[in-house]
Amino acid sequence: MKLIVLGLSLSSSWGNGHATTFRALLSAFAARGHEVLFLERDVPWYASNRDLPDPDFCRLAYYSSVAHLDRWAEEIAAADAVMVGSYVPDGVAVGDWVQATALGVTCFYDIDTPVTLAKLARGDHEYLSPEVIPGYDIYFSFTGGPTLIRLEREYGSPQARALYCSVDTGRYHPIDVPKRWDLSYLGTYSPDRQPTLEHLLLEPARRCPDRRFVVAGPQYPDDIDWPANVERIEHLPPADHPAFYAASRFTLNVTRADMIAAGWSPSVRLFEAGACGTPIISDRWPGIEEVFAPGEAIVLADTAADVIAALDAEAGSMGEAARAAVLAGHSAAIRAAQLEHDLEARQHDRADATRKVMA
Repeated sequence: MKLIVLGLSLSSSWGNGHATTFRALLSAFAARGHEVLFLERDVPWYASNRDLPDPDFCRLAYYSSVAHLDRWAEEIAAADAVMVGSYVPDGVAVGDWVQATALGVTCFYDIDTPVTLAKLARGDHEYLSPEVIPGYDIYFSFTGGPTLIRLEREYGSPQARALYCSVDTGRYHPIDVPKRWDLSYLGTYSPDRQPTLEHLLLEPARRCPDRRFVVAGPQYPDDIDWPANVERIEHLPPADHPAFYAASRFTLNVTRADMIAAGWSPSVRLFEAGACGTPIISDRWPGIEEVFAPGEAIVLADTAADVIAALDAEAGSMGEAARAAVLAGHSAAIRAAQLEHDLEARQHDRADATRKVMA
């Protein structure tokens, strides 16, 4: 199969989780014998922070505008499938162009589904509009559960399928390193995540000055009052993630408000930490129990006291249980097989529909 992806970024993981998600998925997809071309909008903030400029699992090329995509029009027309990702600059125009150009299966991969739907409800069509959704053969969604029904019934998607983030288990695995921190957090600053980070990490840090904490990620405002026992790392390249998790007694998962409301939206950080065998403390949202068993493979915390209680206890086999859950259902290899199956099934559906029309 020839797959062409127009996504936010593959080359740079700076300030976004899309790059690591695409890297894991597409690497595993290519390993199944498929050919992949990734087209990335050339923007200065990623151009100056590229940590994977030359991937070994696909071709990577850059375009400067929607009009510049005409350079790849023949390839896109001939491809078996073309995927457009969320937060792609000029995403509505890109989607219109892809749907008018591609002859194979077209799909949208939303790595931000609850945020996208909240934007659509406000009339914000930054990268997707209601008019373009029915034109995609498949809407692959970071979010599962009732949201999939909503995408089909309210927005007219011909087919909505959950395609959760995943992890490359060849890169993310347990590492034997000394523990540096009692609790870590890895994530770009987000205003709606910050209150939870305050309650579940900064407040425990203030109450436990003898324990060590760390927050890694860019774009945090200068006016945040970081306790003295909270280390800050401005940017942590993906290559350093496994060692970061391995050096953490526990790691914290914090979910954006729209994703908590929608439920069934596991972040890539959950799977990365789990694959590394690091015990996870998380906020609570519908569907998380379908990913990790609470009390067995994850700690669900509502307050600072819940976090402190977890830090005071021994994690036991929690990290091993989280890793087992990831290996059983959330590896990139499993997700790539699912993507292949859904694309091929849609190809067959289209072929059957064409035969019926011609009969």
